Amino acid sequence: MNFKSAIRTIPDYPKPGIMFRDITTLLGNPRAFRAAVDALVQPYAGVKIDAVAGIEARGFILGGAVAHQLSVGFVPVRKKGKLPHTVIGEDYDLEYGKDRVEIHADAVKKGEKVIVVDDLIATGGTAFAAIKLLERAGAHVVGCAFVIDLPELGGADKIRALGKDVSALVAFEGH
Repeated sequence: MNFKSAIRTIPDYPKPGIMFRDITTLLGNPRAFRAAVDALVQPYAGVKIDAVAGIEARGFILGGAVAHQLSVGFVPVRKKGKLPHTVIGEDYDLEYGKDRVEIHADAVKKGEKVIVVDDLIATGGTAFAAIKLLERAGAHVVGCAFVIDLPELGGADKIRALGKDVSALVAFEGH
């Protein structure tokens, strides 16, 4: 499957000079969506995984499907203030300011093996924060899976420097 052809590129969104990689076209194409989920699952076939953590919001769609394929639970990694029960959180830097991701305090058990799933890895800030948060909660993050890698922004390398496996279905040069 040529995943690049299933992903729409929108120039100058959200600001001039940015090439926005829109996976809604991939999600809307049944063959591409199925192939993407299968490809995200493939590196973990035969590996004991206890849960999939999906990063808000497109990571919920992909991560939920990956969790289903692996027959494991799903952990939503949400933006600050979105979860109704006791939470733990991790702050991370944005281009201008800070943001925070949170999980329920009881979302994972000590020693559980978890993979992190999202649509795209750019600078890696959100994925890095999600990994730190899950590990602080007691999980062992064994890897991260993305549909898109923007390699020149260095996020995948930042995650690999933590000793985590990183897989992506397609890389786009330029951002």
